[in-house]
Amino acid sequence: MRPVLEVILSLLAVAGLLSLSWLLFGRLLTPAGNQETVSLVPGTGDGETLEEAVRGLLWLRGGGMLLGSLVIVDCGLSPTGRAIAAALCMREPGVEICRLSDLAGQIKRELKVEK
Repeated sequence: MRPVLEVILSLLAVAGLLSLSWLLFGRLLTPAGNQETVSLVPGTGDGETLEEAVRGLLWLRGGGMLLGSLVIVDCGLSPTGRAIAAALCMREPGVEICRLSDLAGQIKRELKVEK
């Protein structure tokens, strides 16, 4: 019984050290550090890859590796693509959509830049 307990405790200790190392290494490699960013996700066509891209950025933001907002840029979305983008904006906090022509104004609003 004792050898089994030692193996289990050793595995738990190794898993804990790996988790701690993963967190520290991820913190060192944080792309933007503590800088607020505006992440742009171009949306085209039916928005086939839109949800995947937004989820990836939300995962980074959830892990503290990315700070700031996400903006879906309408670069020729079809009505289906616009519906997908609107659903993502309603479902996820901090995700917005804007047209390509309004991009400069949107970035200024997000970064709170004075005109």
